[in-house]
Amino acid sequence: MAAKTYDVVGIGNAIVDIIARCDDAFLSKRDLDKGFMRLIDADDAASLYEEMGPATERSGGSVANSIAGLASFGASCGFIGRVAADQFGGIFRHDIRSLGIEYATEPAVDGEPTARCLILVTPDGERTMNTFLGASVDLTAADIDPHLIGAAKFVYLEGYLFDKDAAKSAFHEAARLAKESGAKVALSLSDPFCVDRHREDFRALVKDGADIVFANEKEITSLYETNTFLEAADAALQDCEMAVLTRSEAGSLIVSNGEATEIPADPVSQVVDATGAGDLYAAGFLYGLARRLPLETCGRLGSLAAAEAISHIGARPETDLVELAKSRGLLP
Repeated sequence: MAAKTYDVVGIGNAIVDIIARCDDAFLSKRDLDKGFMRLIDADDAASLYEEMGPATERSGGSVANSIAGLASFGASCGFIGRVAADQFGGIFRHDIRSLGIEYATEPAVDGEPTARCLILVTPDGERTMNTFLGASVDLTAADIDPHLIGAAKFVYLEGYLFDKDAAKSAFHEAARLAKESGAKVALSLSDPFCVDRHREDFRALVKDGADIVFANEKEITSLYETNTFLEAADAALQDCEMAVLTRSEAGSLIVSNGEATEIPADPVSQVVDATGAGDLYAAGFLYGLARRLPLETCGRLGSLAAAEAISHIGARPETDLVELAKSRGLLP
């Protein structure tokens, strides 16, 4: 078995997040549905980019955000995701490496430009996402680094990537390599619409490839087409070793080994931007698992990280999460 030098290696969309504040009138003028994500093409991305106000640009993507959160906890991490050899690809590479994350995926010299997500945040904290997936969805099995996977304790897969067959093959190859090396495979279901599109493929991967599933209430009930959250949680437990299920302000539920552990949400004085709450919850939880902490502590670390993320603009932590966890008595 390979030496485990990385706590978590993530595989997901490599997206540059472009985050700006706006008012409701800006959304209405452009016929954008507040709080939703829509897919756009390269021309729409360029046009909206010109119209947005001052913005923050940084490496993003759901699992990439989780990996950044893990790095803030002090975890050793790697990431696999595809960018193009262009300006935004350079931003992504520099930003994620600046966090101490191993990132060596070669940029594509042809095909679509680097993916970007233009995130408009209104005063009520809602985020309206306009996503151009670009080069990120062209990930293939050839991009999966067997040495990086073999050196990981956990391999974390992003459900958003499941729209192309080549990316599905990449996931199955990563899961195979992880199993061979003794790593645990975690899967994020990412989005209820994503689950609707790929329900059977997801269920097969949950049953045969994933040890741990991360999902919110809508995603898990959609996966199993159940009437209640608890029915879906029970169904997940039949298919995988552990299901980690978030419910926004209602906290989260961890089901494992026939037992359920309820975790309260961490209190937040004001929700500034809900972007990345689930991503950062996964970061805290996986950090706890990598340190072999009790499941309750893992869940509380997840809640803490999620609360920190929604207290400011952007999905990346602005507070040292390991120091924050220590101040709460969650870490020694």
